[in-house]
Amino acid sequence: MKKFYKLFSYSFLFIFSVNLSGQNSAIDSLNNKLNEIVITATKTERVLSSLPLNVTIIKKEDIQEINANRLSDVINEEVGLITVSDFGGGEGIQMQGLDSQYTLILIDNQPIIGRLAGTLDLDRIAVENIKQIEIVRGASSSLYGNEALAGVINIITENPKKGFNVTLSSSIETHNSLDNNLSLSFKEGKFTSSLFLNSYSSDGYDLNNNDELKTVNEFSNKTLQLKLGYEINKNFDIKLNSRYFVQSIENIVPNNLSGETFTTEDNLSLSVHHRSKKINTDLDVYFTSYYGDEYLKDENDIKVSESFYDQILFKPEIKSTYSVNENDKITFGLGLKHESLKRTFFDVDPKQNSPFLYFQYDYYLSEKINLILGGRYDHFKDYKSQFSPKFSGIYKINDDKSLKVSVGYGFKSPDFRQLYFNFSNSSVGYSVIGYNVYENVLNQLIEQGEISSIIIPADEFNESLKPENSLSINIGYNFSLNDNIKFKTNLFNNLTKELIDTRVVAIKTNGQNVFSYYNINEVLTSGLEFETIYKFDNYLKFSIGYQLLYAFDLDALDAFNNGDVYARLTVDSPAFRLKKSDYFGLFNRSRHMGVLKINYDNLEKKLSANLRLRYRSKYGLYDSNSNNYLDNYDDFVNGYITTNISVNKIINSSLTVSGGVENIFNHLDRQNISNLSGRIYFLRAKYNLK
Repeated sequence: MKKFYKLFSYSFLFIFSVNLSGQNSAIDSLNNKLNEIVITATKTERVLSSLPLNVTIIKKEDIQEINANRLSDVINEEVGLITVSDFGGGEGIQMQGLDSQYTLILIDNQPIIGRLAGTLDLDRIAVENIKQIEIVRGASSSLYGNEALAGVINIITENPKKGFNVTLSSSIETHNSLDNNLSLSFKEGKFTSSLFLNSYSSDGYDLNNNDELKTVNEFSNKTLQLKLGYEINKNFDIKLNSRYFVQSIENIVPNNLSGETFTTEDNLSLSVHHRSKKINTDLDVYFTSYYGDEYLKDENDIKVSESFYDQILFKPEIKSTYSVNENDKITFGLGLKHESLKRTFFDVDPKQNSPFLYFQYDYYLSEKINLILGGRYDHFKDYKSQFSPKFSGIYKINDDKSLKVSVGYGFKSPDFRQLYFNFSNSSVGYSVIGYNVYENVLNQLIEQGEISSIIIPADEFNESLKPENSLSINIGYNFSLNDNIKFKTNLFNNLTKELIDTRVVAIKTNGQNVFSYYNINEVLTSGLEFETIYKFDNYLKFSIGYQLLYAFDLDALDAFNNGDVYARLTVDSPAFRLKKSDYFGLFNRSRHMGVLKINYDNLEKKLSANLRLRYRSKYGLYDSNSNNYLDNYDDFVNGYITTNISVNKIINSSLTVSGGVENIFNHLDRQNISNLSGRIYFLRAKYNLK
């Protein structure tokens, strides 16, 4: 470990000193195509059309067209992506059939923390100050390490524009949802600054009037982001980026109990950039914290329950890119992640230092062939360290056709909850024990006379819990018939191993189970993504997207294939054996998903409108016939279509007004779909002052 830290220190000094000795250079020619540039896929500036990876850019104009308020609104417009609700009501991203815990979310290239149960709630993120969103599908641990098993979503916020600029916007929606934004920016000479404020609140809604609970409770949150920059000279600049988020949710539960869920998030990033003729170097020092506190009190104002969550991440990183020639580039980076967590139901306050280093060679074999080879090493103390390689390539058949192939390894390390949890449910009586504390906690329960039998002995927990890992393959073919018709296709296959699940490890004297975590499952998600854009004329544009998804647990496939799975049509009917074809797949996955968009844009009348349809085929949320699998005889959530419309009118150079309806036909499934509250009307106004 000490040798690794010495390597880190020496490499840091070497990269920075070599870069400072470099010569001046002109601005990269890619800046001439700024609107097409993507940085997330390779951590270098690349034109989107030339990338040998499955990457999508959502531009600011796309977000404004649909009048989105939160990130979840934007994500649900994309082919193959869908937000799904977790047990706490938050919404996370499902990408290529993989759960939200496997997609890394970045804001301005830095990771967001606060995954209480694996899901990062997207409704924490306002969108008014977003410049573009970059989506990389497929394992990306070769550059980003942990949590990038399914892919990466990087939210890039606006940079200050020349002069002094002010933007105000406000919207009101059904459920008394209010979204207000203020953006200030100033750029003069070598100094830049910007300030963004967002206030978002809602009365929430209730889909079930038969109980005292609301589906979404009343809440309010605020976001503040400050950006400062100074150009020391034409080759050397420094930037400071800070973000603060605070949210309060009203909690009302049966038995006259009430309370609050309070959340804060702080981000602070210092970036130093140096450019020379051959070498560009970035030094980033990033700190973020997430704190959550939740309590309930009775009618006498006495607290009956309280829990908290306090997480910190500190990450210094240095990256240097060497230009071998005009096209070929070598990137090398290293850094350290320090993480700590204090949480209710933890007997310890876990900390983790995980140094990492990575490399990437971006090589043009010819004018038509571009290859990228890279890899990253992450060192862990409490479980196996990881090396994550990736290879990708593009063959430009001609100006209108290209073939892309990408093969990569992704991983997600066990989180602190899976390692150190110590929770006992006071009302039901079951317990959940983290893998690393299993022996100590089990002995405590034995001493307290709470264990009647041990199913899994403690010596089976001697080896470390393994990180979940995936081999991801994406094969894409893009082609254009002409300037008005374009097609994009992608075949994907993700084989994920060592998935972490829970199992019963002991039985308590009250008859309830003791659970812990272990590696067992192997999951395969594969399918096809297809998207076409047709520009009918100067006013109308059509786009259609479709995803075909197969998502299977391989152990389940074997069980069905071996004839080991049975089902009953009713409780009293005889059981019958199921066939392999009866296995539907993983829970909460739809076989088919589609998006249809029709855009109308009349520049002369300063009017734009769009109609958007989203289709999701049937899916199962739980096993209804008690065989522990999702089969064709289980109960399913019916497939559905949501239809949305938005209209935007430019009144003058400063004022734009908008209106529309979400879920026009008022689709509801009160029992199974918590993030569809019915028909939503909205009005919005935006004012620019320069």
